[in-house]
Amino acid sequence: MMTQAELEKYLWGAATLLRGLIDAGDYKQYIFPLLFYKRICDVYDEEYETALKESDGDLKYASFAENHRFQIPKGAHWKHVRENTKNVGTAIQKSMRQIEKANPDTLFGIFGDAQWTNKDRLSDETLINLMEHFSSRVLSIKNVPNDQLGNGYEFLIKKFADDSGHTAAEFYTNRTVVELMTLLMDPKPGESIYDPTCGSGGMLLSCVNKLKTDGKEYRSLKLYGQELNLMTSAIARMNMFLHGIEDFKISRGDTLKHPAFLEKDKLKKFNIILANPPYSIKQWNRTEFEKDPYGRNIYGTPPQGTADYAFQQHIIKSLDDKNGRCAILWPHGILFRDAEADMRKKMIESDIVEAVIGLGPNLFYNSPMEACILVCNKGKKKDRQGKILFINAVNDVKRESAFSYLTNEHIAKIHKAFGGYKDICDFAKIVDLNAIKENRYSLNLPLYLKLERSDRTQNGEEISEMTLDQALKKWQVDSNKLKSSILLLIDDLDS
Repeated sequence: MMTQAELEKYLWGAATLLRGLIDAGDYKQYIFPLLFYKRICDVYDEEYETALKESDGDLKYASFAENHRFQIPKGAHWKHVRENTKNVGTAIQKSMRQIEKANPDTLFGIFGDAQWTNKDRLSDETLINLMEHFSSRVLSIKNVPNDQLGNGYEFLIKKFADDSGHTAAEFYTNRTVVELMTLLMDPKPGESIYDPTCGSGGMLLSCVNKLKTDGKEYRSLKLYGQELNLMTSAIARMNMFLHGIEDFKISRGDTLKHPAFLEKDKLKKFNIILANPPYSIKQWNRTEFEKDPYGRNIYGTPPQGTADYAFQQHIIKSLDDKNGRCAILWPHGILFRDAEADMRKKMIESDIVEAVIGLGPNLFYNSPMEACILVCNKGKKKDRQGKILFINAVNDVKRESAFSYLTNEHIAKIHKAFGGYKDICDFAKIVDLNAIKENRYSLNLPLYLKLERSDRTQNGEEISEMTLDQALKKWQVDSNKLKSSILLLIDDLDS
């Protein structure tokens, strides 16, 4: 049995074989499918040996479909493809498609759409080297249990995100932020969890891991996700299977245009929604959303250049009417932008917003933007109704190299403040909706909490957040000083 460190070294070793041959952002298109292919073949062999022992060597019995989680058609097994030395990509692609076809309810399309037959991208020699590398270890459940391989898969996702630059955010959300969001939602056994822009499925699995850690029944969770990108949606499905999760539904498609989960032609409702939607997308069908057949434009139609409130309204419309709650990761702009002021006003007046949590910079992958978590709840407790909790965690972030994350202490501090729901000097403040109304329904944290960033300086002096009025007054003072200096300079020149 491999240690976790050995497994991670083995998995990353496959990626190093592709260095210099293809873009780092494309590693996942080839490595993940091969890893999954090797795993299901090794598990098939393991199941075959178990059935063989149970039947005292009955070969026919050992091949029965009911003895195997997935079916591997004749000639499609890893060991058969490994025998090829020419047109290796063609053999891989053919076998993967045969396996998908043999398991239509579970594996259809799971291997994605990588260009296996394009020898200009990956030569026969490279593919042989990849297969030989994966063949060096047996990925049976006995040798690599589900949790261990699942952690190894998450390790690869993180490594690929680190290497792939701007495309990382499409499939990876900072796992420390995901952990915090999961704690805020406090999932219970049997609840339904939904992520409308699920990427690699990390938020859904975080809920599973939370219940596992608490020693609660995690298998009763109902997991749903939708993802636009074909390869990323396949990665999410593989992620679930490799973690040993079977009761899930992940669909590929455009959530705004074609929401995947419906009941009686209406949006399906969920207990918990966790999401990190794409930020300010411009290519979306605003006209169609204006007359949305699912009634998701409950607060209005967002501007063409910013679809954020289209996703936010989709999420709110998808919440269970009794106890539906959500934690959504957004840039701070969603809290105060003028273009969405009327929609934000209606959302606040509906008394669904429970908390606004301001996080520090660089928690969005490969972006210096500051993040916030918008927590909404259709079942707000009586003592929280008519109020919103603001939490200032802007300085509660750890920076290492080019990446930022939340420490366990940061997560515990924020979670405790949310659970306590009371004022904490310079950190948390409960604000009545009437006070928010006076600020024209802006949720901008500096209006309610002092926001100073000790890690941001200019000319050696700390920069602090200020309100719009304060910024205007400062600009006027500085302009008058500049004007006076210019007049004095002109007088000196004239004299």
